[in-house]
Amino acid sequence: MTQILSLAAGTLPEFQPAQVADAAGQAGFSHVGFTIEADKWDTGAMKATKTAIAAQSLSVLDVEVLWIPEGGQVGDEHHLIIDAGMELGASNALVVSAEPDKDRTADALHQLCEWADPGNMRVALEFLMITAVQSMDDALSIIQRADHSAAALLIDTIHFQRAGHQPNELENVDPRLLPYSQICDGNLACEASFEHYLEDAIDLRSAPGEGELPVNEILRALPANVPLSLEVRSKAYREQYPDAAERAEAVRAQSLRYFDAIGVSVS
Repeated sequence: MTQILSLAAGTLPEFQPAQVADAAGQAGFSHVGFTIEADKWDTGAMKATKTAIAAQSLSVLDVEVLWIPEGGQVGDEHHLIIDAGMELGASNALVVSAEPDKDRTADALHQLCEWADPGNMRVALEFLMITAVQSMDDALSIIQRADHSAAALLIDTIHFQRAGHQPNELENVDPRLLPYSQICDGNLACEASFEHYLEDAIDLRSAPGEGELPVNEILRALPANVPLSLEVRSKAYREQYPDAAERAEAVRAQSLRYFDAIGVSVS
């Protein structure tokens, strides 16, 4: 079975959505994801992004990032990102939380799901060591409390590793909660501090097959048809490939070599 391979916005963090779409299409991706920044998003940005999506014949896998703030209140900026995702045809919206109280985070997640539901968009909660939700178990608990069919779980290979999880734990997760996953490689370990986790997440990732993470084992434990979002936030790639399309092409080419070597079919 062939899995979707999408270009995540994080691979091209310094570029605007229309530029990301152009780069994704030029590099041969069928799907793409976007970071929607509320203070930079307007009718012009929407028009340019939709034009690029159409020109490159792309589908939109996700939009990000919906930050639930301390206190758990969501509002106009969150609604704007969801509305943008719906208009762009995104299948998913990515959410993280700075609120340590699970019930407040669940209430916020439920509200985001209510906004996203009319567009058949899933709202996927990501756990990572630089937020208040730092483990898969906590994320699953919040999703259960949110009690909404649009609520989902996002697995990112590097954050999964940093949380200390083992691939076989994924076999116990309801596949319906996994509408897509983020894939990258990286160092096997990271010093346990906020600064190092942050650097690890935004600068030290690598393309699959270039690092030490158990990417193959995680892929085997995920549902067989789960779409994969290729998020290679890498200072090395940014410096070597300042051009958006060239970076997208380089990341995709390395990833395809890796997937071919392990017998995973992607498109």
